[in-house]
Amino acid sequence: MKKILITGGAGFIGSHVVRLFVLQYPQYHIFNLDALTYAGNLENLKDIENEPNYTFIKGDIVSEQAMNSLFEKHQFDGVIHLAAESHVDRSISDPLSFIKTNILGTVNLLNAAKNTWHDNYEGKLFYHISTDEVYGSLGKTGLFTETTAYDPRSPYSSSKASSDHLVRAYHHTYGMPVVISNCSNNYGPNQFPEKLIPLAIHNIKNNKPIPVYGKGENVRDWLFVMDHARAIDMIYHRGNNGETYNIGGINEWTNIDLIRKMCEVLDRKLNRPAGTCANLITFVKDRAGHDMRYAIDSSKLMNELGWKPSLQFEEGIEKTIDWYLDNEEWMRNITDGSYEKYYQKQYEDR
Repeated sequence: MKKILITGGAGFIGSHVVRLFVLQYPQYHIFNLDALTYAGNLENLKDIENEPNYTFIKGDIVSEQAMNSLFEKHQFDGVIHLAAESHVDRSISDPLSFIKTNILGTVNLLNAAKNTWHDNYEGKLFYHISTDEVYGSLGKTGLFTETTAYDPRSPYSSSKASSDHLVRAYHHTYGMPVVISNCSNNYGPNQFPEKLIPLAIHNIKNNKPIPVYGKGENVRDWLFVMDHARAIDMIYHRGNNGETYNIGGINEWTNIDLIRKMCEVLDRKLNRPAGTCANLITFVKDRAGHDMRYAIDSSKLMNELGWKPSLQFEEGIEKTIDWYLDNEEWMRNITDGSYEKYYQKQYEDR
């Protein structure tokens, strides 16, 4: 039975990837490694926590000793690396945490894999998940491709760019089999509510102001999280060694148009008069170094591996809003902090 380590598997994207691999590949044993910091929530995986091919391990990739011991003990065949500090605002106020986790943590995983695999890379793969933010900011036209020069603008994107380069360096220097993917903004169930879409849903439902940076003119390409998980599955199993794949939703929205669309949907679902939710929109001081536009060219992934988004945004945002409205307890546990205590006595560092 192949052993695959998925890092950051209790987070938003990671939990969807873990679930997909556990349920779709019973011939694999999936190990979910997560430090359970603020964004890690094992309630996201309660439905699969007792599956025979699933093991959760509480641990921090920043610990070199812990990673070496973990790899030596379990002899993983593959790594899908999602663990990261990922919120741009947090990186502006605390850049060192991002450097430690996103750069040092990635190096610790690479070294642990290299030392365990002993240059015998048959059947092995290190898959590094990254972001479109490493490419910087676009003007009104154009798309990021796999050959776009890196131009990160925040401590977060700079730390992810560094980790991308390190993964490529281990491929070229040591011959380690790797793939990298860079993805656009994700949305969907289980996203931590400091992010734009769940924050807006929560605030609208509770008649609180919806904060929008600047004039809301920044443009993002939005991708439903399960479509991202499907892409990760395809790239892990069929991607070419040493290659990079961009994953985008082909779905650009300005922030203000996105919020207005959500207000329209929520007015209907909450039985409020049209325009009620939009009255909650509040423009706030723009984020420092706020990139104006991201947009991904996914043609390489689509042409080589046959992937494409399964949902149009209008359908995806309806599904997402329905999930948050139907899972009030999940949101309540997040906002009052009780989710952080739920598993504290059930899992120990290993």
